Amino acid sequence: MTDATSSGKTSPGRAGITLYRNGSVYTAADPFATAILVDGDTVAWVGSEQAAASIADGSMDVVDLHGALVAPGFVDSHVHLTETGIALESLQLGEVRSAGQLLDAVADAAAVGGDGPILGHGWDESRWADPTLPGPGELDRAAGGRPVYLSRADAHSALISSSLAAAARVEGVDGFAAGGQVRRQAHATARRAARSLPADTLRAYQRRALDEAAANGYVAVAEMGAPHIGSVLDLQLAAGWNDYSDVQLPEVLPYWGQLTATVAEAEALLTELGVPVRGLAGDLNIDGSIGSRTASLREPYADAPGERGTAYLSTDEAAAHLAACSLLGIQGGFHVIGDAGLDAALDALEQAAAEVGEQRIRAAGHRFEHVEMADAEAIARLAKYSVTVSAQPGFDAAWGGPGRMYEQRLGSRSRNMNPFASLYSAGVPVCFGSDSPVTPLRPWASVKACLEHNNPDQRISARAAFLGHTRAGWRAARDANPMAGQLVPGAPATFAVWEVDELMVQVADGRVQSWSTDPRARTPLLPALDTGTAPRCLQTVRNGRELFSADAFRS
Repeated sequence: MTDATSSGKTSPGRAGITLYRNGSVYTAADPFATAILVDGDTVAWVGSEQAAASIADGSMDVVDLHGALVAPGFVDSHVHLTETGIALESLQLGEVRSAGQLLDAVADAAAVGGDGPILGHGWDESRWADPTLPGPGELDRAAGGRPVYLSRADAHSALISSSLAAAARVEGVDGFAAGGQVRRQAHATARRAARSLPADTLRAYQRRALDEAAANGYVAVAEMGAPHIGSVLDLQLAAGWNDYSDVQLPEVLPYWGQLTATVAEAEALLTELGVPVRGLAGDLNIDGSIGSRTASLREPYADAPGERGTAYLSTDEAAAHLAACSLLGIQGGFHVIGDAGLDAALDALEQAAAEVGEQRIRAAGHRFEHVEMADAEAIARLAKYSVTVSAQPGFDAAWGGPGRMYEQRLGSRSRNMNPFASLYSAGVPVCFGSDSPVTPLRPWASVKACLEHNNPDQRISARAAFLGHTRAGWRAARDANPMAGQLVPGAPATFAVWEVDELMVQVADGRVQSWSTDPRARTPLLPALDTGTAPRCLQTVRNGRELFSADAFRS
């Protein structure tokens, strides 16, 4: 498909009546639908091409899809808007393969001029032939004395210059290392110093991230703010995008990850934030990351004997937070990656349940982010308390498999990482996201990662993965509209239009796939993700309003 045509009567940007026809519509209402009618902010009808021809008239905008797919818009259940904007506009270091290449990138940035900090993101020494990192003095020389802050791919540690270390006063802070890679509290301190930016600059970075999301078919993003990542102002600016009537952007679902010990503390914090949040959850860190060796493990890291990571919260602290949130009826939760970290989080759940009752715990809809190392017992405990797991399939795609970072850090334990199929089988609610900028805002790549999990036993179908990236995201955020994430009559007109090579049913079991592609199965089709060409977003619409349109669309 190279373009789409319309009568030009109205525009989704003005929320009129629009009939999309001659395509495919992913809908439970009719698996063979080729057309969809949008009236204002609502899906009014879905059906066949023959029926579309009979209802089309001069009062509506008619869009010829030329075979394109209309599907519910994606929800990214874990992002960092300002960090994403900074990463998109600063040094992108994901392809760097040595300390020398990294220093060359810094020197090139310094040669452009300026006097502010040189920011960059994405280096991963586990991909380098020689994992030796450059020291702070080398960064100083490459940058010509300008401060340097370069976050690792997992954003849980960074390389900093000695000039930034001095300005941020991180020497002696927990996690400071003379070699230049800072972790834990030293990393949080250096990050705050490097990104102490005025409101207009923060807003510009957030807008850049939201535009990127819209251009990739996202209609909503869960912003995971926390004091160690950014300021309350950062959160307020992110939530404020929902109030702009003249700017059409993905909805921001704001969370704030700050510990509270009592109901009174939680209520005071919610008032202090000054904007409504979906919960006191997200990146309230129980531990760190595998790549930076700060995830809390039961057994030492395979490549660092004696190191078991970091526990940022005690079980008692986590339990008090969950109890307070449960009594208020709001979501609580944590960032948790390592198996020992998850043990602490689950023990906290049980301790909170003993205090306030299991029903209150389940009713609050708590969520845990990442949950990469969950065994069968842990999964059963998650299911018992109806905890939603917000997972990132891109992590397995980036770091799973023989010889890659997970195996380097964990040895044989890496095979059981990110157990998507086991979570689904146990009835644990699962939603998916990118943790952008850790992995990019590319939703179909994330769906594909679920299909191609490095452990075949943990693969799930494209349909399950797609629902986890769409409808489940709304449910995880406890959206008030039970029809959000669907394209059925009466549902919000919130969707994306995709140019695709082929549509099919893709599942882990070939016997199921054989049956599912039979028309009698009445299974809606999704893009084939093994063609070598990713689906291309042509248009993104939220509540009938256009967020993004490709240049060729509706021309």
